[in-house]
Amino acid sequence: MSEEAFRTFAKGMAMGMQTGQVQVPYPLIKHARQLHLSDTDVMLVIQLISYKQQEFIDFPTIDELQARMGSAPDAVITSLQKMMKEGLLAIDEEIDPETDIQYERYNLNGLWEKLGLVMAEEVRAERQRQRAATASESDKPNLFDIFEKEFGRPLSPMECETIAGWIDQDRYQEDLILLALKEAVFAGKIHFRYIDRILLEWSRNRVRTIEEAKAHSQKFRNSR
Repeated sequence: MSEEAFRTFAKGMAMGMQTGQVQVPYPLIKHARQLHLSDTDVMLVIQLISYKQQEFIDFPTIDELQARMGSAPDAVITSLQKMMKEGLLAIDEEIDPETDIQYERYNLNGLWEKLGLVMAEEVRAERQRQRAATASESDKPNLFDIFEKEFGRPLSPMECETIAGWIDQDRYQEDLILLALKEAVFAGKIHFRYIDRILLEWSRNRVRTIEEAKAHSQKFRNSR
């Protein structure tokens, strides 16, 4: 291969690397230390993701993982055992319906679930800081306090995240969220899925104000 051809080939490979990317969840990098993941643990997860996304291999061997990571086999095994013990990683046994052959695959659902809890707790902590910062500015109880009072218990991180999503992503007005909560209390169905269905129903019917929401709810009751 001539020098010119070699450089052209290398340039093509460089451009190809821009399209053959592996999607690594940002929370894994950000919150690895909170889950007590070492650099070896994180690299192992990245390699498992890489094998699955780019090569469609769900169960790479220890030798394959070790070769890519440049780690001793016992380091890879130790990392796998550690994450399995902590519920971050599992090995699923499946049966191919066409060949009836059993195969195995790595399952990272435990890791993603724990990262989800860390993120939700982060959101909850931020909300609590915001509540503390504004507590002296107003005596009016905020949305989270009202929900906790109606539910008769502290909200979970995922519930706080749901309320935050209604406000920040769905752009529901706080007054409408409170009215949906009251509707749920009135119906005796005090749970988040029911409240979310009410808000979604109002959104689909272009309900924007308290008066419109009350009228829509009354119309619904009269039709039953």
